[in-house]
Amino acid sequence: MRNFIVLIIAICGLTACQEAPKADKAKVTDAQIVETGTGHPYVVDTLTSRVAWVGTKPTGKHQGYFKLLKGTIYVKDSAINGGKFIINMHSLEDTDLAADPAMKVKLENELKGNLFFDVDKYPEATFEITSVTTFRPAVGDEILMKDATHTIQGNLTMKDVIKNIAFPAKISINASEILASATFNMDRTLWGMTYRADKSLQDKLINSMVNITFTIKAAR
Repeated sequence: MRNFIVLIIAICGLTACQEAPKADKAKVTDAQIVETGTGHPYVVDTLTSRVAWVGTKPTGKHQGYFKLLKGTIYVKDSAINGGKFIINMHSLEDTDLAADPAMKVKLENELKGNLFFDVDKYPEATFEITSVTTFRPAVGDEILMKDATHTIQGNLTMKDVIKNIAFPAKISINASEILASATFNMDRTLWGMTYRADKSLQDKLINSMVNITFTIKAAR
């Protein structure tokens, strides 16, 4: 009986490793019309703004980030009404394998290859804002980002696949600067990245849900 309990605990621990970090799940729908932003442009600081990621599998997880190539946010009457961000997919970098350079390079090459982001064919990903509204969770929704102020909605294009995603975010705007941050989970398979997403693969499984955290700083 004691050995059986130990086995159950081990299995539960293994299952837990398959889960993405706790975060709100992005709502994904078909692409929407993108209106041209008006008002004052705020230019994204590409040195401090980043898109971080966490991928999980039964045996653990990996994490890293992408850099932004450029971005602009438009504000009129103290409200964001448009914006576009371009992500440099070649900038993908893993951070948890820094002590093992060979494994770090191997993982980065695999993620940049055609089984995942295929960065040579698709060197950029884009996010175009379709709306930014005051955050009002629906009755009964369990929201994990407790300090969210807005809901950001926009078209995310990766590997020529365009989907509209919506997620809670924390945004502050003043006359000279915009600061924005968010953490959410999204399903990579919706953008055609289905490699090792079949749960029957057991220990070879790579979770289809990926955790995304971004921090954006933009100045007028």
